[in-house]
Amino acid sequence: MFTIIMTLSFLLEKVILISIILAVSLGVAMYSTWAERKVAAVMQDRRGPNRAGPFGLLQPLADGLKLFMKEEIIPNFSSKFLFILGPSLAMLVACMTSAVIPWGPDIVKSNGSIFSLQVADVNIGILFIFGVVSMGVYGIMIGAWASNNKYSLMSSMRAASQAISYELALGISLIALVMMSSSLSMRDIVEQQHGFWDNGYFTWYFFKQPLGFIIFLVCSFAELNRAPFDMAECESELIGGFHTEYSSMKLGFYLFAEYTNMFITSVVLSTLYFGGYNFPFMDIVQPMVAPWVFSLIGVGVLMAKAIGFILFFMFIRWTLPRFRYDQLMNLGWKSLIPLALVNMLITGALVLFFQN
Repeated sequence: MFTIIMTLSFLLEKVILISIILAVSLGVAMYSTWAERKVAAVMQDRRGPNRAGPFGLLQPLADGLKLFMKEEIIPNFSSKFLFILGPSLAMLVACMTSAVIPWGPDIVKSNGSIFSLQVADVNIGILFIFGVVSMGVYGIMIGAWASNNKYSLMSSMRAASQAISYELALGISLIALVMMSSSLSMRDIVEQQHGFWDNGYFTWYFFKQPLGFIIFLVCSFAELNRAPFDMAECESELIGGFHTEYSSMKLGFYLFAEYTNMFITSVVLSTLYFGGYNFPFMDIVQPMVAPWVFSLIGVGVLMAKAIGFILFFMFIRWTLPRFRYDQLMNLGWKSLIPLALVNMLITGALVLFFQN
């Protein structure tokens, strides 16, 4: 009986944690649309959204209501099941990645048990993230092919070739990080970056893998299909891209998936290279506050780092022009992949040298 109660309690904790993570992810994605417009307005000397609520803060709710109320259109010559599956798969994949991310330090309850702020602490967390991210292109491919629109199909082919090209460099850059950490667990990688300074050097992997971080960051832009890598949606050539035929909340799912992916990618970048929920002088702060307060501080630190990356993604979008397709392919195959291989070899040599 005691075992059953403990199992139900564990399941209830995980359900609550998953619900909170999904709510936060969708909330951040929703208000990223507002932030995107505000950032663009600031950089273009405009006001941005300012009608719906104070400072336009209710604009995302108005946009969501508009998408819900719009007419649901499915083209006559489309494959209806796949047409609906495409945006559903894109949204599902966007939400799955958050399962292996440690969102904060464990909370020690009064009875001595531990409440982990991580849905699943699997020992192959990086492989899980890489596998889920690589599935994201299927939502684009299926939706575009099912639309029976040649422009959408061309857009999905561009997105697929772009994703394949940049996933190679992204994966090789992660191999160098795994060599240094000797672990594929996201929790282990975060714990190895404890604090900020140890044994005369920085603990965060950004300072140990600067080239790997730059490669991972550039590949993240390509994986997100954001400018200057938004070849899948360039309106001047492909009218609306892979979601040209979509309307109502099916279009909303594609747009939400993009911003959810941007948030999760920002969290992954913060976790792998910037210490996750670790921060300077955390060992001084921890004894001064309650355990649950310290965990909330860690969550806040991780969210602050992620928001910083989101703003960076937005600044780049409204600063750099779009690449030509041949430039995009050349950058991926002729520059990033060789750089990632060189970084991996140098990292391997240094790891062996210091181990010996």
